[in-house]
Amino acid sequence: MVNVRDLYNWWNEMSLPSYLAEELVSFAEDSSLIEDRFYQYVSFGTGGMRGVLGAGTNRMNVYTIRRVAEGLARYIESNGEAAKERGVVIAYDTRHFSYEFACETASVLGAHGIRSYVYKEARPTPQLSFTVRQLHAYAGVVITASHNPKQYNGFKVYGEDGAQLTPQSANDIVEHMENIEDIFSIKVCELEQLEQQRILSWLGSDMDAAYLEHLLTLKDNDDIALNMKLVYTPLHGAGLVPVSEGLQAFGFQHIHIVNEQAVQDGAFPTVSYPNPEEPAAFALAMELGRKVGADLLLATDPDADRLGVAVKNGEGYELLTGNQLGALLLHYLLSTKQSNDTLPDNGVMLKTIVTSELGAMIAKQFGVTTVNTLTGFKYIAEKIAEYEKTGAFSYLFGYEESYGYLIETFARDKDAVQVALKVAEMAAFYAKNGQTLLDGLQNLYHQYGYYKEALVSQVFEGKNGQDEMKAILDNLRRNVPESIADLAVKRFEDYLTGLTTLADGTTESIVLPKENVLKYILEDNSWVAIRPSGTEPKCKFYFGVVGETEEEAKEKLKQLQAVFV
Repeated sequence: MVNVRDLYNWWNEMSLPSYLAEELVSFAEDSSLIEDRFYQYVSFGTGGMRGVLGAGTNRMNVYTIRRVAEGLARYIESNGEAAKERGVVIAYDTRHFSYEFACETASVLGAHGIRSYVYKEARPTPQLSFTVRQLHAYAGVVITASHNPKQYNGFKVYGEDGAQLTPQSANDIVEHMENIEDIFSIKVCELEQLEQQRILSWLGSDMDAAYLEHLLTLKDNDDIALNMKLVYTPLHGAGLVPVSEGLQAFGFQHIHIVNEQAVQDGAFPTVSYPNPEEPAAFALAMELGRKVGADLLLATDPDADRLGVAVKNGEGYELLTGNQLGALLLHYLLSTKQSNDTLPDNGVMLKTIVTSELGAMIAKQFGVTTVNTLTGFKYIAEKIAEYEKTGAFSYLFGYEESYGYLIETFARDKDAVQVALKVAEMAAFYAKNGQTLLDGLQNLYHQYGYYKEALVSQVFEGKNGQDEMKAILDNLRRNVPESIADLAVKRFEDYLTGLTTLADGTTESIVLPKENVLKYILEDNSWVAIRPSGTEPKCKFYFGVVGETEEEAKEKLKQLQAVFV
């Protein structure tokens, strides 16, 4: 049992940076804050780790960064000298302490004689994935908390294929981390010394050019409305350079950047939440869009792995959901390949279990197989690697409802840069034919049915919150309802036990890794899924319905949500 007061006192006795020392003093008499900050270390999983910045073992700070970097270093050492020589690519977004944490990571790796390639400036997570593959590095690290609020930062680790770590590799790193007895005695090296020893290299424009060269391979259509007006905002993040340069290279002539949000600032001063899923994040883009008469608005999150899109609709703009944009992209990609006679016979589309079924219906029409994965793009990347080895399928597209998409596999994580360029091309294609993406979406609904989805998150902060969330999931698992919103439950999928239970009581195995997710499929093919977030203190409730009309779908969605939230 961890004695949080002893841990607090230990930290308080150390010679810490003044901002951490002062923070420790500020809650010296608050036992609940001491427990929250010291009852555990920031947890590390296949998605790395993410947490609030601050003092303590359960916070992101220079010492918890050194601890995870040390675990990574020992893991690489265990794989031999060749792994150390191939080294680690390190990138970072624009958050508070991102650059400092990147340098600390390199300094710990360097103390073990492990080579590092560190970007000179903030760059997107997908560019990190690309660079790992391009340099044939053994691993990659990106310092980011993606779309979380400004109080957060994180540490994501990538394998030699440019994808997020496999569970086994993540467990190996955790085991090394747990063997570190003194977090304050982890050895570090000065970056200048590592440069002199040629263990540390800085990455710059050469790698930007290589990434852009690969981005240009996405261009499929020259006969489009390149005079269409675009607005792009990086939301103070790392997407500015690759997205703006990529759009220009694609030939777009009227690209307007939201200047206030082009400033790289971890305080995200113009938004309360730097998430392109949030309508408020588009406020300045919409203002500029109205001013310049833009047809399309694009927004990337701080590490540019998620893309949000808004389409001109009358005098205003309408945001597309991740499910809607994914369906539009899939249909455009498959239609283009079909017209170019490049659609393979064994094509596959990958999506997560909480992503709309509209994509599966579209894929079916084109003779493309749909394969579902668990939530998290690492599982999509894992399938890509599997199919490359076996040749069972040809990958065409992968996406998840949370604004994550991947078209070409030179990156192995969701890539908002790729998709920003492709969405602009797709919108220009529709514009040439006198339509918008909203028109295209309505065409899909008329053809396949009106699919509607919703996500509701409930926050569970701290240790007590985590216990409460676990109790909710346990109760739902033990007490499976026969019906939800007056619709019979025809399938209950428990991804933790790996079993599907049918209405007649028979069971089937789920051929996916085990994870704490529950999903109910109802008699009309509506569904509800419940899962704790892997990166935030939230429990997420997903809802999906399909109706013959938009009104019917909306009513079904309303009734389902009323049962759970």
